[in-house]
Amino acid sequence: MRPRRYGDAGQAFPIYITVVGGLLFLAFAYFAVGQAGVNRNGAQTAADAAALAAAQDTRDQLAGQWVEDVLDPAKWLDIFDGNLPGDGCWRAGQLAAQNDANLDECARTAPLRYTVAVQTNKSVGESIVPGTEALRAHASATAVIEPRCDFDPPAADVGPDVLPRLSCKGRDGDWERDWDLNPDDLDLDALPKPEDLFDVHLAD
Repeated sequence: MRPRRYGDAGQAFPIYITVVGGLLFLAFAYFAVGQAGVNRNGAQTAADAAALAAAQDTRDQLAGQWVEDVLDPAKWLDIFDGNLPGDGCWRAGQLAAQNDANLDECARTAPLRYTVAVQTNKSVGESIVPGTEALRAHASATAVIEPRCDFDPPAADVGPDVLPRLSCKGRDGDWERDWDLNPDDLDLDALPKPEDLFDVHLAD
């Protein structure tokens, strides 16, 4: 009976090797999938940051234009509607690079909206899954600029010595503030900041 027991053990050994080899293959495959997921998350982070950077740059330009034209409320509506030239894609490229990605596309798809697409600089790397050594993750994101403030356009019979009240509030209504601007005593340091005038966030 003892020789037979050794014979059974000899037959089980190849099965054991096969099972272990299969488990190792699955482990390496899951590792490759995990690496791809990390790359994908990195690409999405880079895309989000790039889109927000482009939108924030344009927000700052719009806010600066509002300060420049604060005494001419006839121009305010165009500013808050985003109807002014400007391109924040250079900032999108900077933020993509800071997140180890390349900016593939950037477009101001509406006066108050940017859409970007990026590709990671690093590939998934060599793995048991063929082709991963050249595989790079792609992602896209859209950011919007949302005006926070309302005002009543001045009536035709109102002189230049009266400016509209600017009423602004947080995106979630967590704060509200009114600015009563006096053209004869205008403190530029007390004017609303860019983040008071516009909210920037990723599209839902």
